[in-house]
Amino acid sequence: MTYAIGVDLGGTKTAAGVVSAAGEVLYSETIPTLNRDGGEAILDATAALVSSLMSRAQAEGLDVAGVGVGSAGVIDTARGVVVSATDAILGWAGTELTGGLAVRLGLDPAAVQAVNDVHAHALGEAWAGAAAGTASSLLVAFGTGVGGSFVLNGRPVLGNRYAGGHVGHFASPYAYHRGKPLPCVCGGAGHVEAVASGPAVLQSFLRLGGKETAVDARGVFALAGAGNAVAAGAVDWGASAAGQAVGGLANILDPEVIVVSGGLSDAGAPWWHPMERALRAELLPALSGLPVLPAKLGNAAAVVGAARLVLSAPSTPPLS
Repeated sequence: MTYAIGVDLGGTKTAAGVVSAAGEVLYSETIPTLNRDGGEAILDATAALVSSLMSRAQAEGLDVAGVGVGSAGVIDTARGVVVSATDAILGWAGTELTGGLAVRLGLDPAAVQAVNDVHAHALGEAWAGAAAGTASSLLVAFGTGVGGSFVLNGRPVLGNRYAGGHVGHFASPYAYHRGKPLPCVCGGAGHVEAVASGPAVLQSFLRLGGKETAVDARGVFALAGAGNAVAAGAVDWGASAAGQAVGGLANILDPEVIVVSGGLSDAGAPWWHPMERALRAELLPALSGLPVLPAKLGNAAAVVGAARLVLSAPSTPPLS
């Protein structure tokens, strides 16, 4: 059996694991991402992490085909370069991701592939998770931000400029307060992420007059669970905005299944029920039976999806 190493390179931590051709993570390791030290330092640390796993795999007689990376930022998969990135990782934009890792690991450049981390997450769920066995799936993740990916015939649709999947950045009728659009982290206003992300739920709580101490979305959910009406209203508003957005995307893409992921979806019924109610209210009649499923692989999804980049046939790269 052939194996690959999948890497999930995020703003705070980098996880990597040895993944089988069946999508099983045999073992994994995690290190902090050196997000203030620049691209070269991150590549050095990531290469050391991968090298450790490669040595362990080789010692156990496992045939490692290559390394796949799901990385934060907009990734040009053809060149393996980070096109752009937020300040969550300083100096990451412009980094030669696949080439830099290949040199450090002594691998053929073709043996290292990369894609955006949310696309890797969606690919993992499409291959071995909630959407396994489907021809098309739409994954939308609600956490610190809002991201998504449409996987078609086993390949994530990346877009002409590799920016596909930024589903947090289109207009939402929920993203207004007193007639004015809410500012979004992208520099725009009135977007889905401005109302449906974790930080946005906290801001909604404060705008609605919440006085109790709540330092993040988790605190708002705790207050809502304790019967705080303002907190419950903020959770419901953000969840409804999330569902309305996903329903609209489903009307455009007509996926076989929708997978909802991220920290907010893990909050359970208080978030999931209003989200799915708003989603189904938005759907066209022809999509009324569309399955809406929670993600299955958890934190392993992007590692599995990144490995899939290498384990899939080289003749079927991600769609551009």
